[in-house]
Amino acid sequence: MTPPRQRFYLFTPRLDDPAPFAGDLETALAVSDIAAVLLRLAESNERTLIARVKTMATLAQRRDVALLLDGHAEVAARAGADGAHLTGVETFAAALALLKPDRIAGAGGLQGRHDAMLAAESGADYVMFGEPDHRGRRLPFEDVQERLEWWAELVEIPCIGYAASLDEVGPLAQTGADFIALGDWIWTHQDGAATAIAAAAGYLPAPAP
Repeated sequence: MTPPRQRFYLFTPRLDDPAPFAGDLETALAVSDIAAVLLRLAESNERTLIARVKTMATLAQRRDVALLLDGHAEVAARAGADGAHLTGVETFAAALALLKPDRIAGAGGLQGRHDAMLAAESGADYVMFGEPDHRGRRLPFEDVQERLEWWAELVEIPCIGYAASLDEVGPLAQTGADFIALGDWIWTHQDGAATAIAAAAGYLPAPAP
């Protein structure tokens, strides 16, 4: 069976001040079916983080795109973000009370199937497989595909496959993942992020009739 057409989940670059990036993001959001944006911010004090998140949340939400914060669950609610993405099952579990029931709690950085199931049983709104860690390391791509196929077949909670390049989008879509995350490569594309996202959309299966 052909899997249903997936939607995209965009990673921003890690930003000191997201204001100069707002125009690039707005252009990118107009290109394809973007479900969510993961805002990655450099460390700063809480007041500054809240102000920076508010600006980007407004931009995304007016297009019906969820704005999630990378970490900083304590900031997400105060800044008007739709939720947070937490790395590691222990970090995820510790942040749940700050997010639930009103905001999205996403889990990534999962070391194996057991961690993924623990996150799901704790209340994760989605799990992500394949994203790089803080040192840029990630699972072998074949392992990412295998985990997504296993999850998509057995578990109803959505899963996200992280595509580290355009070439990975098609194979990840074929696993049945609900969403495909697009990383830094879209922002460094020689013809701009909009072109990169449009190219990625061409690798998604057509929706079932």
